Amino acid sequence: MENKIIRLKKGKEESLMRRHPWVFSGAIASLPEGLEEGETVCVLSAAGDVMGCGHYQIGSIAVRILDFGSETLPADFYARRLRSAFELRKTLGLIRPDNDCFRLVHGEGDFVPGLIVDIYGDTAVVQAHSPGIHFARQQIAAALTELPGAGIRNVYYKSETTLPYKARLDPENEYLAGGFDGNIATENGLQFNIDWMRGQKTGFFVDQRENRMLLQHYAKGRKVLNMFCYTGGFSVYAMRGGALSVDSVDSSAKAASLTDANIELNFPGDPRHRTFATDAFKFLADMESDEYDLIVLDPPAFAKHRNALKNGLLGYRKLNTRAFQKIKSGGILFTFSCSQVVTKEMFRLAVFSAAAQSGRKVRILHQLTQPADHPIDISHPEGEYLKGLVLYVE
Repeated sequence: MENKIIRLKKGKEESLMRRHPWVFSGAIASLPEGLEEGETVCVLSAAGDVMGCGHYQIGSIAVRILDFGSETLPADFYARRLRSAFELRKTLGLIRPDNDCFRLVHGEGDFVPGLIVDIYGDTAVVQAHSPGIHFARQQIAAALTELPGAGIRNVYYKSETTLPYKARLDPENEYLAGGFDGNIATENGLQFNIDWMRGQKTGFFVDQRENRMLLQHYAKGRKVLNMFCYTGGFSVYAMRGGALSVDSVDSSAKAASLTDANIELNFPGDPRHRTFATDAFKFLADMESDEYDLIVLDPPAFAKHRNALKNGLLGYRKLNTRAFQKIKSGGILFTFSCSQVVTKEMFRLAVFSAAAQSGRKVRILHQLTQPADHPIDISHPEGEYLKGLVLYVE
């Protein structure tokens, strides 16, 4: 069956010619009658040239292009894209006996806009960020279980909070293949309980894997404070790195409990670790100065949308100012932003302002970003969302 056609206004095909995968609603000259959210459409230039096919949805981003230069999606589209993504992860050396959790598909970065797939052992956790991916979920689940060499037996679909609410799809989180058969995954030889059914995102923040390893390098002999700890990833790596002590803080008692479980899984009975279920800003305000000489600030996105940008940047500045004021002389600060609307320059300015406000001398040791299994399509710079700095505070 032929796809319905969306025709662009004159000159609006230029971004698609550069292979940027988004078609904005303002670029569209006309929509066909009866077009529904999630349908696969063919996008034509004003002159009638085929630009590609993709998923239509209501909103500012009206079409996400899946296949440039094609009028329809090939029947094996998802299988081919998954095979390509899996080959890249093998090239990256992520599939090893001591590492069975990684991101398999990172949306536009793996040329499947709207799709996220994280792997935890033999379970794939799928998130749809567009109606089109939601409607293709069974195809995607089948392609995952049939992916050669991947050993995926279970596919859990978790999109209740990621699909646009205007679509009124009422998705249910459910197993599309297999079922629950354990939730322990291994990252760089460390074990973690992954709560993909009730936890944030897909259950674990695999995007901090490389940065956790870097923190392990700096942890030896230091007193570590891990703020917004969630599952305690940085805390576990700090313990393995030989930290004198590690304190983990999260406002969620459930997260604190999960952190304790992960510490116990890797370091049973180790007295070096404590958890605090309390507000991060209050903890920083109340704690003694010079108590910690390594602090991790990995907060949730302070600015999820552009209209929250100003307050988000104020939040980053306030948080980092507190840390600069309290960290011990010669201390190291790992500080991050995962807000996509906050650019590297904005984040750096917020942190620099915090350093100036605190009156401390600060040097940049490392500038951090997302790992290679969260690739960025060179034509889609918006895919870069994780920013981090490692700072030495005199």
